[in-house]
Amino acid sequence: MLGTIAITFIVLLFAGMPIGFTIGSVALYAIYQMDMPVMFNMVPQRFFAGLDMFTLMAMPFFILAGQIMNKSGITHRLVNFANVLVGHLRGGLAHANIIASIFFAGMTGAAVSDTAAIGTMLIPAMVEDGYDKDFSAAVTASSSIIGPTIPPSNMMVIYGSLMGVSIAGLFAAGFLPGLLLGGMLMILSGFISKKRGYPKKDKRSSIKEMVVAFWDAILALLMPVIILGGILSGVFTPTEAASIAVAYAFIVGKFVFKSLKLKDIPELLEQTARTTGVVFLIIAAASILGWILASERVPEQIANMFMQISNNKYVILLLINLLMLVVGMFMDIAAALVILGPILHPLAVSLGVPAIQFGIIMVLSLNVALMTPPVGACLFVVSGITKLSLEQISKAIWPFIVVEIITLFAITFIEPISMFLPRLLGF
Repeated sequence: MLGTIAITFIVLLFAGMPIGFTIGSVALYAIYQMDMPVMFNMVPQRFFAGLDMFTLMAMPFFILAGQIMNKSGITHRLVNFANVLVGHLRGGLAHANIIASIFFAGMTGAAVSDTAAIGTMLIPAMVEDGYDKDFSAAVTASSSIIGPTIPPSNMMVIYGSLMGVSIAGLFAAGFLPGLLLGGMLMILSGFISKKRGYPKKDKRSSIKEMVVAFWDAILALLMPVIILGGILSGVFTPTEAASIAVAYAFIVGKFVFKSLKLKDIPELLEQTARTTGVVFLIIAAASILGWILASERVPEQIANMFMQISNNKYVILLLINLLMLVVGMFMDIAAALVILGPILHPLAVSLGVPAIQFGIIMVLSLNVALMTPPVGACLFVVSGITKLSLEQISKAIWPFIVVEIITLFAITFIEPISMFLPRLLGF
């Protein structure tokens, strides 16, 4: 059964069928192969049950909040503040790109949005300032995956909803890994910038300039503080926090920055509906496939297969990481999370890995796939901005991929990196 499902899935995927329809078609074919027609009657119920989770309501609100903040021109304020902080370093604009992604992560939690918003502004500025175009694209794509690592994160919402893991705990666990990832990327960018002689500002920004830039960006920087502070303090749930984020973004964009127009709202709602619809279709279809796999005891078979290789926790975590890195190269990361999560989560927990830590491991390992060929979504975005080919960007980005995989392994094998804050907060 597992072999049939795998072959059918690969054939449909490479034939160009959208991932949501591919998963649903594979599930229906598996039921047909099982020769149990009565199970077809349960498909609509399982389709709905896959989405019947209150916490999933947070996702469209977070997406909409990010759309509003993008439209409000918040990116310019964040980039300016980041440049004031680190522009004096060698390769200052590269560092500003990474810092801006860290700030941006606290508002959208979506890597592709980060790539588009920051890349459109900073890549041309970097090229004009003397940076190589492929390096500028590589920095932008690689730093954008900080977005789904530092909360709020749509991937964490999906994982927490499906696995029954505290979303607030996952949000708390994402801070240090996201900052570590940003720091590692800055070290690499600094090394490359020094080697290639990229420019820096003539002098360090004054305290006055820092204060002015901070004040200009403070309303944007307050958004993640309000959202995460409310969630972690228990004032409101992640779903309520997401709706508050929308209200805050609208008020700031419309009445403070005055860059958001009422005529923009229908377009933003349409974009949110499209994005949400695609992800929810994948989740619903994957729930059907997951139900079939569970009925055929596939998770147990895969767990036994891993245990036959080794019963060492660290060896199995290494194998899981490698599996997710490879799967993510060819498959939509939301679909991979929904399908692999119920299979690998129980195995990891049985080995003594905290459920929250494993959630961060899954999210980060699949996020790396957003910047790896052949289907890395962030690569396509920067390719469109720079007009460089995928091959040119892939050559420039490989050092960043290596650094991010090293960071992933550190987070995997050094538990306190992800678990220090959740434990401090009582999760």
